[in-house]
Parts: sequence; structure tokens; C-alpha cells
Amino acid sequence: MKKITTRNQNYSQWYLDIIDVAELAENSVTKGSMVIKPYGYSIWESFQKVLDKMIKDTGHKNAYFPLFIPKSLLTKEAKHIQGFAKECAIVTHHRLKDSPEGVIVDPESKLSEELIVRPTSETIMYDTFSRWIHSWRDLPLLINQWANVVRWEMRTRPFLRTTEFLWQEGHTAHATEEDAEEETKKMLGVYKDFVENYLAIPVISGLKTESEKFAGALRTYSIESMMQDGKALQTGTSHNLGQNFAKAFEVKFTDKDGKEKYVWQTSWGVSTRMIGALIMAHSDDAGLIVPPKIAPVKIVIIPIYKNEEEAKKVLEVAKTIQEELRSLDENILLDQRDYETPGSKFNEWEKKGIPLRIELGPKDLENNTVTIARRDTMKKLTVASSELKEKVNTLLNQIQTDLFSKAKKFREENSYEIDNWDEFKKHFQEKENSGFVYSHWCGSETCEKEINDELQATTRCIPLDQKEETGKCIKCSGESKKRIIFAKTY
Repeated sequence: MKKITTRNQNYSQWYLDIIDVAELAENSVTKGSMVIKPYGYSIWESFQKVLDKMIKDTGHKNAYFPLFIPKSLLTKEAKHIQGFAKECAIVTHHRLKDSPEGVIVDPESKLSEELIVRPTSETIMYDTFSRWIHSWRDLPLLINQWANVVRWEMRTRPFLRTTEFLWQEGHTAHATEEDAEEETKKMLGVYKDFVENYLAIPVISGLKTESEKFAGALRTYSIESMMQDGKALQTGTSHNLGQNFAKAFEVKFTDKDGKEKYVWQTSWGVSTRMIGALIMAHSDDAGLIVPPKIAPVKIVIIPIYKNEEEAKKVLEVAKTIQEELRSLDENILLDQRDYETPGSKFNEWEKKGIPLRIELGPKDLENNTVTIARRDTMKKLTVASSELKEKVNTLLNQIQTDLFSKAKKFREENSYEIDNWDEFKKHFQEKENSGFVYSHWCGSETCEKEINDELQATTRCIPLDQKEETGKCIKCSGESKKRIIFAKTY
């Protein structure tokens, strides 16, 4: 069994070890891409199931658009193509052929127009929207897509940054700027609700700076979370696109007065990066920890016996317990593998982060008890069989609450207000776990870039829930009315 590198020893290797021992993913022969293993994909399916319902509950419908985008579409919105030009994968030919040297690209199969492998879907969707939208009756148009995208990355890390990744992307069209802004913030709120209440990760909602906003957007909002090494991870984004894409793709509608107008648009998305966030926010040196609300397996029951006679009795009760607990949740696993020892099963499910483990042996049958182990604290307790269902329900809720509280406490303990440049500089140069630094900023991209170049500290967001506060820019001492979060990031 592979040993996990400790967080203190090497956080980056610890992260990779967790992915390995929990059997979440592995590197593919396709450079920069990963194979998501069945257990890792089951976690993504749990995300999808919950988030898809939350998106549909706000009135959105799912659709699917092509993976390949004609280059001419991608070039219609200038800022957008500038933002993605260096990350695009391009299809130039459509056929292979045999040759003495082996299979080669058939030079005669060159496409009349290159196709871009989807880095994001604004262009292909909005070309379609121009044919779907005619009058105010067609608005708002609320579309969501679950898909894969390709962004050619030079440095990759499983889940956090890969050439191909999975995500959902919402795209909407509205009659007014106010409606678009409301939609943008509403969906940011949906992401906050999902990440905090299901993934148990506290987030800060805020506005991105001009240099950090989505290419082609009017405004970009994000939710930012803190990992256990103090670095920030952008967990979701929501963009008010204004009318930039509407004008580029002629997405118009006739209003109630018969006047032709351009729509106002939004886009928003989260990806498999959330699995990376889950790993880094909660897991420990023993393996993965998965919050109960999102765990693909919430409870694993492990029977313990020495012979066939004991096995028959223990398994009979174990199956009864499984059925009883399924009234709480379907995701209850009975591990009946007789080729693995109980100890090796304990170890495996600890590494995979199953919230609760129930151990059942002959002595438990005699005493009408079961032993329950919490994955988050690694503590065990003995419970009367008659109280099991109630206790399990309480423990699952407690684990969910405790994981969130622990992560929030960590964030609070690693958040700082700094108003002096020398102190700010020393903090990022000397403090390994630099956390979130709340400082004033004048709004200048020059100051923002100089801070990033010198200290590798980036502007994460201007928190939405703060009051105006007069201050001086941490870099140039220019006037400032709000603080912004600076942090090192993934």
C-alpha cells in the first residue's frame, strides 16, 4: 500500500498521493489530460446530480452544442479571441492515410476552414441564439450545458488544471442590463450555496478586477476559497457579458414597442476543479475526506468474522442494517469481499474518505451493538443497535457541519488586514502559508501587475459584502474606498 506524503512535508505531492490512493484519477497517455477513475467520476456525478437540480430549479434548461467551432465564429468578438488564442487546439485536416512511414495526415484532406476544439461555448451558442431569439417573448433565454472543453495547458495538475476538463456552462439572454446583472449574481449565489452547503467549503463572493475578468465580459464575479496551504482557489465564476457578444453575433429582439434591440447576456460555470478543491480543503494525511451530503458512498458496513458460521450470522445482520439505513440514503455499501481482511478494508475506505464506517462482528451481535468510526476525526463509538439509525443520521449531519466549521476557522485564522507596504511585502516573502490579505488598492492595473510580478500575489476579488472604507493603495498610496483580497493561487 502506497504511503501518503504528509502535508507538512510536501503539500503538492500530498495532493497527488491523495488522488492516487483514493483512486480518483491518473495521468493519461494524452499529454496534459487525465483519466477520471470510477470512484473519482462517481464524486463528479454526485456534484452533477445536486447542481443540475439547483440550476433547473432557477428555470434553466439543458442543451448541447458542438465540440468543434469554426474559426470564423471565434474571431467575431475581439477581446474573447485574445483571451483564448494561446490555449486553442485546432483541427486542420479530416483524414489519415497509410504510407511507408506509417499513418500520416492526408494533405489532401485539409479543411477549407479550421475548427477550434471548444475552449468555451459563447461563440457557437450565440450564433445559434441569433436564430432562436426574435421578440421579447423569447426572453429570458436560459440555457445550461454539461460538456468537456479543451484549453492547451503547459503545466498541468489533475483536476486543478488539465488540457481537457469537464464542466457545466450556463448561457443566458435578457431584455435589460438589470435582468442580466440579476441573473449573474443569482447564479453566483447558487454556486456559493452549493459549495458551502454540499462541499462544506466556505467561500467569499466578489467582483474580479478588469485584468482578471473573463475575456469579453462587462463584469466577472467569482467565489474564492482557501485551501489548507493558504492558497486561494477560484471555485466558480459568473459573468455579465453586457452586449459585446450580442453585437458581434447579431443577437437581437423586438421589444413590446416594436423597437429592435440587442440582448444582454450572461455566462457562468464550474468544473471538475471543484474535486481538487474538495481534496485540498478537507483531506488529511490518512487520505481523502468527503462531506456526507456529496459523498457517493455515505456509509460502508464492514462485517468481521473468523469462520463460515460467524460469517452467516454477521452478514445476515449486516444486510438488515444496510436495508434499515437505506431509508436515510441509498448510498450505503456493504463490503462483502472475503478476499480482503477487515483491516485492509478499513484502510481502503479511510483513504477514499467515506464519512462513516460501521464495524459488525460476533461480539457486537451478542451485545446488540455496532461500532461506528467517523472518517473526519478517526474516532470510534459503540452504539446500541436500536439507536443506530438515529445516531447515524445525527453523525452525518454533525460531520457536514464540523467540516465546514473547521475550514471556516482555518480561513479566519489565515486572513489578515495589512495597510503597510513593507509589512505586506514581508508577509508574502516570508510567510509560507500567506493566506488571504485584505488591503486597499487604487484600481490601477499597473499596481496590480507590479505586486504580482514582485510577490506572486494576485488579486482574487473585491468582496461584495464589505462596506466602503477610505484608505490608501497598498502599493502607490492612491485613494481607495474598498479592500481587495490578495493571495497566492492555483
